[in-house]
Parts: sequence; C-alpha cells; structure tokens
Amino acid sequence: MSDEIEELEGSELGTKEFWESSYMREIKNYRDHGDVGEVWFDEDSQNRIICWMAKQEDVIKTDDAIIDLGCGNGMMLIELAREGYTNLTGIDYSPKAIELSRAICKDQELAIDYQVVDLMSESEVIALGQFKVVHDKGTYDAISLHPEDTKAMRTNYIANVHQMLQDDGLFILTSCNWTESELVQSFREQFTLRTVIPTPTFKFGGKVGSVVTSIVFTKNKKTNLA
Repeated sequence: MSDEIEELEGSELGTKEFWESSYMREIKNYRDHGDVGEVWFDEDSQNRIICWMAKQEDVIKTDDAIIDLGCGNGMMLIELAREGYTNLTGIDYSPKAIELSRAICKDQELAIDYQVVDLMSESEVIALGQFKVVHDKGTYDAISLHPEDTKAMRTNYIANVHQMLQDDGLFILTSCNWTESELVQSFREQFTLRTVIPTPTFKFGGKVGSVVTSIVFTKNKKTNLA
C-alpha cells in the first residue's frame, strides 16, 4: 500500500488572483455597508478553536506570540483580542486582505499586527520570528488546491511552519479537504499529533465522518546526526 498522499484537483481557490479579486469586493462591501465579509468554514469552527485555546491557560498565556496564517479579513485575531490575547500577528499574501483586516482592526480600536507575507518565501518567514501558537484555518487547504506543483508547495509550507513555531509551541490546523489521518501522515516528519479538537460529525452509509478537521500538532525538534 502506497504511503503517498493523493493530491487534490487544482482550483482557482488556490490562486492569489482569486483571493485578490474576492477581497477587493469585500473591501467595497465593508466601506459601503460595514460588512466584514465571510468567516472561512463558518463562525462555529472559529469559536471552537478559540474556546479550546482558552482552556489551555497553563500552556497558552495571553501575552504569548500568536500568528494567524492566511488571516483574510482578520476576524480570528479580532476575536482573540476580545478574549484578552495581546501579542497577535496576521499574515496573508493578498495585499487586499491585509488592507481589509487593517481597516476593520482600526475601526474596532484594537492593536493587531497585520502584514503582507508570502508563506512560500523562506526569507519572509524567517523575518517574522517565532511564535508560541501558529494557527491556520483554510490556508493549507488553499495551498493544496494550487493548480501547479502542489506537492512542492505543501512541502515548503510544512517546512516554513516548522521554522516559525517555537520549540514548545502549538500548531493548530483546521482543514475541510484533508482527514485527520492524511494530515498526520503529511506532517509527521516535522510535527507530532498532540490532540484533535472535536468537531460535529455526521453518519452516512454506516460510516461516521466530519465536515472539518481541527488538529493540534507539536514540533519535532531537529537533531544533528554525526
């Protein structure tokens, strides 16, 4: 039986052009109507993660460095700020997404650092420094849908997330495209499964499944072989 993960079929959801166009519309809607836009997967997924983080107060402190990968409109970090977390960074490769998130953050009078960063760029990732919590809800999915060279992009993503996570940090990943076993298999060289955040399940054809998977990894420390 092959250990190889079967790549997903490419989609416009994996392209920067799609997201730039989407956030251009959302900026206009926000300016015209005050609509902050969509929450990826839905607010329930976001709230489950925030509630889980709040219960880890012995591990995650309110002043720990937290980064949201592919932050979009920035609402995940805004909700974390409302919960008392103070050291928050959001990155996205879409300048329009960052423009929107900064506008919303300013209007809400919150202090969150939003930056345009390409997760595929090692130098840009290194410049960010390291974080106690690295959070991703949908960005790994989008990368997995890129029309070209997806396997190399996924490998690069995993290496760069490993680079930005502190040795004692937590990597929280939510996916609607990959199962728990597929995520564990893809990340196993760099990360170890810590826990799975429970998500609603459904039963079909005698089998139980989930619409989304939320998983927490710890970092495998690199060793120098003599």
